[in-house]
Amino acid sequence: MISVPEDQDISLVEMPGSTIWLDKSGIVYAITKKHPPQTIEQAKASLAEFRRHIGPEKVCLLIDVTHSNETMPEVRYYVAQEFPKIVKAIAMVSGSALGKMVANLFFNLKSQPYPVKMFSDEREAKAWLKQYL
Repeated sequence: MISVPEDQDISLVEMPGSTIWLDKSGIVYAITKKHPPQTIEQAKASLAEFRRHIGPEKVCLLIDVTHSNETMPEVRYYVAQEFPKIVKAIAMVSGSALGKMVANLFFNLKSQPYPVKMFSDEREAKAWLKQYL
């Protein structure tokens, strides 16, 4: 669904579960990778690395969840506690039914303190996120 832009001067960060970058408008992009479910220790390390790259401010996050897989309950709980500290809003896109199901399950189990919306088109997702920049 989302591909890494080739024509922009961006700094890609390869993490175990995703590739991330900041676009010129201020939106953080993430493309999930196929990988085994993370342990809580791996999730903490990944989130700390993410924080190092995005800085201390809250961000708008556009995630391609096409390759998302199920997460362990303790990882879901940890991320649910930490995301409100770093996220203003999340837009998700997916090219697979499984990716949509996993993302919807994760974000709909508990009401989030930030806006979250699923899209089938990256442009629509980015346009929606811009209101939160």
